[in-house]
Amino acid sequence: MPNEPTLGEVMRRLEDVRTDLKDDFRELGLRLDSKVSLERYQLEQQARDDALKLVVERVKGIEEARTAAARTRREEVQRAADRRAADRRLIFTALIAPVLLLILTVYLNAQGAGA
Repeated sequence: MPNEPTLGEVMRRLEDVRTDLKDDFRELGLRLDSKVSLERYQLEQQARDDALKLVVERVKGIEEARTAAARTRREEVQRAADRRAADRRLIFTALIAPVLLLILTVYLNAQGAGA
């Protein structure tokens, strides 16, 4: 009977096994957490990349819209300047030129009548 363990010794051994199992499960949990975290990190990185792509596309769209608006404004200003120039030519042709011709005709008739 001296080879048989006592109840206290069996309890200590069971307690050691229980502690070892707890430690093993804790380590296993940490390893699983790191694996899940890595997958989660990759998914979050992919989501960040997708969001960044969307932001870049939106910024490009905004820049293109601003460029188009600026081009449109320049074209409108150019058209307005062309219209003003055409209006000035029209005013000269329709009003000033006939008045000058009338004055010239009156002057020439006055010169001719007096000679």
